[in-house]
Parts: sequence; C-alpha cells; structure tokens
Amino acid sequence: MIPPQVRDSNNDVNQVLSLGNICLLDGSWTASDRFSGCGWVWMDSREDIQLMGTRNFTRCESALHSEVEALRWAMENMLQHSPCQSFGTDGKELIAMINEPQKWPRFATELEKRETLQICFPDFKITHVPRLCNQFPDFLAKTARSFHRELLFIGCCIPVWLPRPPQA
Repeated sequence: MIPPQVRDSNNDVNQVLSLGNICLLDGSWTASDRFSGCGWVWMDSREDIQLMGTRNFTRCESALHSEVEALRWAMENMLQHSPCQSFGTDGKELIAMINEPQKWPRFATELEKRETLQICFPDFKITHVPRLCNQFPDFLAKTARSFHRELLFIGCCIPVWLPRPPQA
C-alpha cells in the first residue's frame, strides 16, 4: 500500500505560532551516508532553549523512518528531562502517520513503539511548524547524520567539538 500523499501548502509563511514549551524535532537521511541522524530542541514557555539532543544511528530505510525515530527519541528524552507534552515537526507526513497509523502499514513496528511511549503523555500533541522555525533541530539532525563516528549528545548548549549552526 502506498501511503497517502500529504499536500504541501504555502500557508507556512502566514502561520503564527507560539513555540513555548515545545520539543521541536527533525530527522535526516540520505541513501549514501553511513548514518541517519536526529535532533531535538526543547524550548520553555518563554521560548528559550532549555535542552537539546543530537544523535546518529545506523542508516534506516527512508527519510520518513528517520523522522519517526527522531520523534521516538525526543519523546523518551522529554519523559526523562522535562514536563513537555507538545512536539513540533516540519514533517507533514509524520503528522499524518501519527494521526492515521492504519494507513501506514509499512511503519507498523515503528509506530507501535511510539504508541506505547505515548501512553506516558496524557496531553500528547504534535504540531506542524514551518521549516523556518525548525532550522535548529534540522541542523542537529544533519550534523549527526554526517558525523563519521557514533554520536549521542544531550545538553543545554552546543559543545565546542560540534560545528556551529549557520545563524550562531
């Protein structure tokens, strides 16, 4: 079964968001890299970054698989480190998959793991955020993917041994 196509709209520019107390996340994948990567950033109610994470893992099957893994890992970390129940992604397909998992049988195993984890989030919410608002998690995911050895970092600022994001 081919997953439903998710329509891309241009209303991202007009979308007004409050990004307080949210965990923004992203996954990164290419067919040629050794690793897939994921990154997340937790922002408090003042929209200040409180914690971030970046890690890589053996390259998964597709870009969408890396997005699902990014969500799962972000959820695990929010359980351990924050009261955050809201997640944001620029991946419309990921949101469609969460909302209608039965339409994505190819991802049944991954979605089952995520659904089990969601039991711990009584107020779970996932929201689409414009790509422009998701640049930092995207940077963390791409950095992890292109790192040439295993990487796992969780902290409140970028360590000196990781490259700096373009805007920093």
